This record gives sequence, structure tokens and C-alpha cells, in this order.
Amino acid sequence: MDSAKSRETQVSDSCAASTLDWDFAALTRAQRYKLLVGLVIPRPIALVSTRAASGATNAAPFSFFNVLGDEPPIVIVSIEDRDDGRVKDSARNITATGEFVVNLVDEAIVERMHGCSLDYPPDTSEFDVVGFTAAPSRAVGAPRIAEAPVSLECVVHTVVPIETRKLFIGRIVWLHARGGLVDPATLRVRTDAYFPVGRLFANRYAKTREQFAVEANSYNEEMKRLGRT
Repeated sequence: MDSAKSRETQVSDSCAASTLDWDFAALTRAQRYKLLVGLVIPRPIALVSTRAASGATNAAPFSFFNVLGDEPPIVIVSIEDRDDGRVKDSARNITATGEFVVNLVDEAIVERMHGCSLDYPPDTSEFDVVGFTAAPSRAVGAPRIAEAPVSLECVVHTVVPIETRKLFIGRIVWLHARGGLVDPATLRVRTDAYFPVGRLFANRYAKTREQFAVEANSYNEEMKRLGRT
């Protein structure tokens, strides 16, 4: 065995000896949650704004969220029931109205976003509690958050119930971006002006200011050939 392969074997044996693993079927729900939210990081934050059938407004953050496609343009927000089995206001409002707005979170609004995670009575508006401004949407009845850097107006595409959660798949019908974040001619996002925040766990978050580019690989070369850089 040559020296390079010997080193690879040593590294592999060392990693195997130090690896921890769990049978997820043997863990409690709380244990699975702790591992997943602590390791799958950072996660984007959907600060979801909705309007109840009564007209009451609601805003709540969810980090089991992402954009999952562009044709159709869809997002998925996973909303769990409360520990006592109650349905969260956001899930109830989306189910009743068939629409919602995903407001993305940057450094400027992260503290107010975190304040929206508390369990308020259904008739209490988080907009009023934390000081957000409800701005009218263009295509849906739910308000967007004026202070958010980006807002995605969504209508429900599909709802998938899974155990104690519902997966709300929303089709994006309108997008709002704060002035200066996107070049209107090229649609390039200005990374020197957009500072989104990612969720870690509990009350911990991550900034995205430190970025780097991976240069000269086959993916980049193919994107250049297709004119998509």
C-alpha cells in the first residue's frame, strides 16, 4: 500500500472510530428535533404573515422552510401544531384563506422577527406587538411586512398533512424587494446591500456577511457556457 492510500485508510479508520450515530426510530420526538435543528444549519427563515377570516393579522417565523422550484415558483413552509395539540394561527389562517406572504429576514429586523415567535392570543396582532408595518399586497389579501427586505406573495398550491405538522406548498405570485437590493436590468441581487439572517437553534442565528466564491470548476464553466453567470 502506498503512503497516500495508507493515510486515507488511517483517516477513514479514525473517523469511523469517532463517529456517533442514532437509530431515529429509537429517539423521542424532542431528541430528533434537537439533533436536526442543531446540525442542519443555517436554515432560511420564513416570517409568514397572514390574515384571519375575521380580518386579524398575524406574523410568525418558521425555519423549516425553503424555496423548492421555479416552474412553478414554489416555497414550502412546515408548520407544526403546538405541544397541546392546538393549531397555530398561521396554519389556521392559511387553511381558511388559501394565501400567505413569506417575508425574508435580514439583520435589521431579526429582533422583531424573534419577538413574533411568542404564543400570542389569536386576536393579538404581532404587527402591533413588535412594531411592524402592515403593507398591502398586490395579489393576495394577507399583508406583507413593509420593513422586510423581500416579500413573496403566495397562494396555496398543495397542503400535505404529516403527523403533527402540515406542509404548506405555496405558489409565488408576486415578489417585492427593497429598493437597491436587485439590479432591475439584470435581476442580479446586490450582495453588498442584502444581509439575510439564518436560523441555527433556540435563540441563535447566523449572519451571511462572510461569503466566498468557488472558482474554476466544471459547474461554473457550464454556467458560463449557458450564459447564466
